[in-house]
Amino acid sequence: METLYNKHRLLISQASLDIVREVMHTISWDRQLVAIRGSRGVGKTTLMRQYIKQRYGNNAGEALYCVMDSIYFTNHSLLDLAERFHTMGGKHLFLDEVHKYPTWSKEVKEIIDLWPDMKVTFTGSSLIQILNADADLSRRVLSYTMPGLSFREYLRFYKNIHLPAHTLQELLTDADGICDEVCRVCHPQPLFEEYLRVGYYPFYDGEEVEYYSRIENVVSFIIDQEMTQFCGVDSAYTRKLKAMLLYLADNIPYEVNIAKLSSYLELNKTTVLSYLSSMQRAELLHLLYTDNKSVTKMQKPDKIYVHNPNILCALSSQLNIGTLRECFVVNQLSTRHTVEYGKEQGDFKVDGKITFEVGGRDKSFEQIADLPHSYILADGIEHPIGKKLPLWIVGLLY
Repeated sequence: METLYNKHRLLISQASLDIVREVMHTISWDRQLVAIRGSRGVGKTTLMRQYIKQRYGNNAGEALYCVMDSIYFTNHSLLDLAERFHTMGGKHLFLDEVHKYPTWSKEVKEIIDLWPDMKVTFTGSSLIQILNADADLSRRVLSYTMPGLSFREYLRFYKNIHLPAHTLQELLTDADGICDEVCRVCHPQPLFEEYLRVGYYPFYDGEEVEYYSRIENVVSFIIDQEMTQFCGVDSAYTRKLKAMLLYLADNIPYEVNIAKLSSYLELNKTTVLSYLSSMQRAELLHLLYTDNKSVTKMQKPDKIYVHNPNILCALSSQLNIGTLRECFVVNQLSTRHTVEYGKEQGDFKVDGKITFEVGGRDKSFEQIADLPHSYILADGIEHPIGKKLPLWIVGLLY
């Protein structure tokens, strides 16, 4: 156990507190059981280590941080560790990448049953099933989903520009005032164009080629490791999933033709639909439907988008600016709102009542002229023109 204590001290001491994401302050860390889920690369590990350093300092004692694929767990169980930690006065156990420990759900449940004064906080893949795991933790755990950086967070992380977050209603009713506030401290348009290329993941270091290589590695890990583990994907088909993702990156916004996609991948339609659903859970895709309330389990989506603009830039060999814009809008709005495909009536319907059309600065209201609560999100402008709003404004939601 001394080995774990030494690793704790080393890893926590290395955590920088220069920039801490605001999600840190929205998590109820003092609850007995807390889960932080999200896609690989969005910063879950960094957030956990930063919290430990702020709250407990570098030394192990009341708190202990463990990476769950540590060699320590090849001949020690998590339950044994928790018992020894509790005996030594430990209060808060932090388990990073809990999904890499096969029986995590059963043992975590037993830990909180045996020692109700001990708190357990864990991070895990967006694919882990808390509800359907071997031990149902759904009624005990407070779960958070951590997205990548918003445009607003990107400005803070990389440009030291601090702006407040706004609700969607605030963006729609006070767009002029909000845009004036942003434009007083920066010219958002060139920064937004940079964000679309390199701003979503918090590991950009100025080398675009290296950044895209890391994104490709993230995608490969999710498909090769996590989807085979959690989604029942046969490892023999992982190449087909990657081929599907590349195909979609070069053909979206993709009006879904499952027969054509099945033929391209040489898979049956049921398998393709199942894989698409799994890729959405893995935060590789967004599947949009015209009516979310009536969606059945194996219903084909009406439109498919790559999950975020940086994956799109990394994978697409023929990037289309219209696709990139729509990908950004779906990604940012989906963190807080329900997004549906608008079909003939605008590009997107949000929360069942707000219609957005997305385009360039010259985009007209022709398609949505008669719709109530309808707006254009236009690229290339920094101030609203009536109900035509700057595209980047939806990047201020979190």
